[in-house]
Amino acid sequence: MTALIVFFGLLFAGLPIVATILAGAVAFMATNDLSVLFDSIPIQFYGALEINSLLAIPLFLLVGEIMNKGGLTQRLIAVTEVLVGGLRGGLAYANLFTNAMAASILGSAVAQIGVMSKVMIPAMEKAGYNRAFSGAVTVSSGLLGPIIPPSMLMIIYGVVAVQPIAPLFIAGIVPGILIVLALALALVIFLYGVFGPGLPKGERGHRSESVKIVVAGLVPGLIPVVVIAGIMLGVMTPTESGAVASIIALVMGFAYREIKVRDLGKIFLDVATNTATITGLIAAASVLSWALAFQGVPDLVVEWMKSLTDSPFVFLLLVIVMMLTLGMFLESISVLIVVVPLLMPVVNALGIDPIHFGVICTVSTVIGLVTPPVGPGLYIAMVQADIRMGALFRATLPFLIAVLAVLVLVAAVPQLSTWLPALTMSN
Repeated sequence: MTALIVFFGLLFAGLPIVATILAGAVAFMATNDLSVLFDSIPIQFYGALEINSLLAIPLFLLVGEIMNKGGLTQRLIAVTEVLVGGLRGGLAYANLFTNAMAASILGSAVAQIGVMSKVMIPAMEKAGYNRAFSGAVTVSSGLLGPIIPPSMLMIIYGVVAVQPIAPLFIAGIVPGILIVLALALALVIFLYGVFGPGLPKGERGHRSESVKIVVAGLVPGLIPVVVIAGIMLGVMTPTESGAVASIIALVMGFAYREIKVRDLGKIFLDVATNTATITGLIAAASVLSWALAFQGVPDLVVEWMKSLTDSPFVFLLLVIVMMLTLGMFLESISVLIVVVPLLMPVVNALGIDPIHFGVICTVSTVIGLVTPPVGPGLYIAMVQADIRMGALFRATLPFLIAVLAVLVLVAAVPQLSTWLPALTMSN
C-alpha cells in the first residue's frame, strides 16, 4: 500500500514516469524488508536492457522520424484521396485508410495522431466536414499505429513477456484489418453519412494526374510491405527489417529532396531521446517487477485472479477493463511494462496463448490514449481542431465502441490473432 501511495502520489505530482516507477520500487523494497536488494539495482538495470530485441526500437523510431520529415506521409494521404476521395465522405475514408498505411510505418499512436491532425483536420473542415467529426476520425484512426505491424507496443510486450517479436507483428494484421475494414471504423463513417447530418462528396481528379499521384505515393507503401514480407518469409528478423526499412525511408527522403544532410542530426537526436525514454521505462519497470517477484506478488496475483474466474474469456475481459482504466492515466508503454509481467503467470495458468494475450493488451492500452481524463491523443487533436474535449470525445465515442466490439470479438475468438502467425511461422 505504501508503494502504491508513493507511486500515484508522485505520478499526480507530475514527476517523470521513470522516476515514479523507481520510487515505487524503492518504497516497496523498503517497506517489505528487501533493502538487501538495493545494491543489485544497477545490475538489474543492465540486465533489462541487454536484450537484442530492443535494437528494433530505435530503428523503427528512425523510420517514423524519416517518414515525418521526408514528406512520405503526405504522399500516402494523396494516394488515398485519389482512391476514395470521390466517394461521399471520401475525405473521411481517406483519413482512415491513410492512417492504416501510416500505422504500418510509424508504429506510434501519439506520433500518428500528431502528424495526421496537422494535415487532415484542417483539410476536412475546409471541405465542409464537422470539426468534431474530423477530429474524431483522426483520433480513432490513430489507434491503428500500435496494432498494424511493425508496432512499437508489440516490441515492448515481446520484451517484457519474453515472447518472439515476429509472431506478435503478424498477429496484429487481422485485428487491424477488422478495425479498419470489417464494418468497424469504416462502418461508423458510413452510418454517420446515412443517419447523421450527411457527409460532403469529394471530386475525382483527372485520370492522368491521379495515376501520377498513385505511382509516386505508393512507393512509400513499399516500406511496410518489405517489413512484413521479410518477416513472414523468414528472410529478416524484426530488428533487421527495421534497419532495412530505415535505409529505404532515408533513400526516399533524399530522393524526394525533402531531407537534407543537415536534417540528420536533429532526426538522430530525436530518435536517441525517444529511445532513451522508452528503454529507461523498461529498466525502471524491470526493477519493480523483480522486487515484486522476489516477494512472491505474482503468485498472489495468480491465486487472486483464479479465485475470480477460471474462464480464459472472462479473464481477458477483466484484463481489457483493467488496461482501459490504467490507460486513462498512464502512457501505454508504462502500462504494458508494469502490468504484463504480473499477469503472465495467470496467462500461463489459464492456458491462454501469449501471442493472443499480447494483441489484447496492446489494443486495450492504446484505447486509453483517446479517453479522458488524460487522453494525450485527444489533447493533440483538441489543439489542432480548436475544440473542447467534451465535444471531441462525444464525437469519438461511436468509433471507440466499434474498436471495443472488435476487441471483444478477438478476445472471444483467439484464432483471429493466432492463425496467421501459426501459419507463417510453421512455413
